[in-house]
Amino acid sequence: MVKTLNVPLVGARRHGPPPAARGSRRPGGEHWLVLVAAAFTLAQLVLVRPGMGLGWDETVYVSQVSPHTLAAFFSAPRARGVPLLVAPIASWSSSTTLLRVYLALLSGLGLFLALRVWRGLFPIRVLAPAGALFATLWVTLFYGPQAMPNYWVAIGALAGVGCFLRAQADRFDQAALWGAGLSTALMAWMRPTDAIWATLPLLVLVVAVRRWRRPRLLLALVAGLVAGAGEWIVEAYVSYGGLGQRLADGSRIQGGLGWNIAVGDQMRSLGGRVLCRPCTGAMPNPVVMVWWFVLPLLAVLGLVIAVKARRTAGTLLLLACATTAGVPYLLMIGYAAPRFLLPVYALLAIPVADALVHLVTTPSRAWRPVAVTLLALGLAGHLAVQFAVLQATVQRTTVSHRGWASTAAELHRFGVRPPCLLTGHQAVPIAFYAGCSSAATSGHNANATPSDIVRAGQREPVAVITTPAGRPPAYARDWAPHRAGDLRVYVAPGAGGGTV
Repeated sequence: MVKTLNVPLVGARRHGPPPAARGSRRPGGEHWLVLVAAAFTLAQLVLVRPGMGLGWDETVYVSQVSPHTLAAFFSAPRARGVPLLVAPIASWSSSTTLLRVYLALLSGLGLFLALRVWRGLFPIRVLAPAGALFATLWVTLFYGPQAMPNYWVAIGALAGVGCFLRAQADRFDQAALWGAGLSTALMAWMRPTDAIWATLPLLVLVVAVRRWRRPRLLLALVAGLVAGAGEWIVEAYVSYGGLGQRLADGSRIQGGLGWNIAVGDQMRSLGGRVLCRPCTGAMPNPVVMVWWFVLPLLAVLGLVIAVKARRTAGTLLLLACATTAGVPYLLMIGYAAPRFLLPVYALLAIPVADALVHLVTTPSRAWRPVAVTLLALGLAGHLAVQFAVLQATVQRTTVSHRGWASTAAELHRFGVRPPCLLTGHQAVPIAFYAGCSSAATSGHNANATPSDIVRAGQREPVAVITTPAGRPPAYARDWAPHRAGDLRVYVAPGAGGGTV
C-alpha cells in the first residue's frame, strides 16, 4: 500500500518543522517532478505549435497591454490577471510565437511548484504520476501556453490546498502561510469568483471547525482573496456601476447563473469543442468520454485508500475543493468549455494517482504483472485518445485563427488600416489582427451606438463585417461592399476607407 507521512493536522503545537516539512527537504525524488514539468513544457511547444495564433478571448486579454493595437472591450466577468501575466512579453512584442514559448515555460514552472508543495504530504511516486496525468490531458496541454486564466486557477488551487495543510500542521511554518495567501491571490487575480468556489472548503474549515481554527491562516486566505480581487472590485465601482451590478452583468453574459445541470454540455465539449455555446449536437465517441467517468471513480477509491491508511485530511480536502470548484460549471451555467474544469482535474490528480499506484503495488506477486499490464494498456489508450483530440483541436483552431489573419489582410487591401474601427461578425479578434479597435451596438460586448460608429467613419476607416447570408445594419447599407474570404465587408466612405 502506498504510504504517506501521517501529518497531524489538528491541535498540534510544534516548535520545529513537522514531519511533512522535514520530509520535503530530504534529498532525491524532486528530479521526477522536474522531469514531469519539463516534459509538459516540451509537449506544449511540440504539440500545440507556438505559431497557432491568438484566440478570441486571448486577443481581448493581450490587447489590454499591447502597444500594437487598441484595447478591446473588457466585459464584466473578465479580470486583469491574464493581461498582467502576459505583459512582460506582450507589452513590447507582437510575436505570438514568443508569447506562447514564454507561457509554456511559465506553465511548466507553475506545475512544478504546485506539485512540490505536496512533497512529504504524498510520496514522489504519487506526485509525479499525478502531475503526468494532469499534464497529459488534452485540455491542459492546449491551454497551458494560452493567454487564458483557467490553467492558473488550477495551479493556484492545487498549491493552495497543499500550503493550507502545511500551515495547519505547523503554525510556525511561515512559508506555508505565505504560500496559502499567494496561491489564493493568484486564483482571485485570474478569476475572482472561481477563487471563492475553490477555497470555500478551506474557509469553512478554518472558521467553523474548532480544531482547525488558525487565525493567521484565515487572515492569509482572506488577504489573498482581497489582494487578488481588489483591482476587480475597485474597477466594478469605477466602470461597471458597482460590485453588485458587475456580478449581475457577469451572470447575464454567462447566460444567467442559476440551477442548470451542464454535465451533458461538458460531455459534448470533451471531443475538442473549445466553446460549446449553444451546446447542441451529438455526443462525442464513447471512447473519448470514458476517462471522464473513470476519473471520479478513481478519486473515490483514492479516498477509500486514504481512510484505510488513516491519512484522510489531504485527500478529503482535495476532493472537497474539487467539488466546490466544479459546482458553478456543472450545475449553474447554461453552456460549457472544457477549460472551465481545469481546477477540478488538477485537484483530483493526486487522489487518482494515489489510487492507481495502490492498484499496481498491493496485489500479490502473482497478480501484480497482470495489474501493471492492464493499467499500462489503459493509460496507453487514454494517452492516444487525448493526443488525438489535441491534434484535431489544434488543427481546427489554427485554421480559424488564420482565417481571421487573412480577413485582416483583406481589410488592409480595402483601405481599412490603423487607426480604424471594426464592428459586426467576429469583429473583436479580426480587429486585433488588423490593428483596429472594435465596437458593438448590442450583445455582450456592446460599447457603442450606431451614431457613434457613423461619426467614427468620418475620422477614420470603419468597416462592418457580416456573414455571406447576413445583412449590414441600416446605417451601413450604402457603404462600399467587398468580399473577404467567406465574409462580407462594408467599408464606410471617407477618412481613407472604401478604396482598393
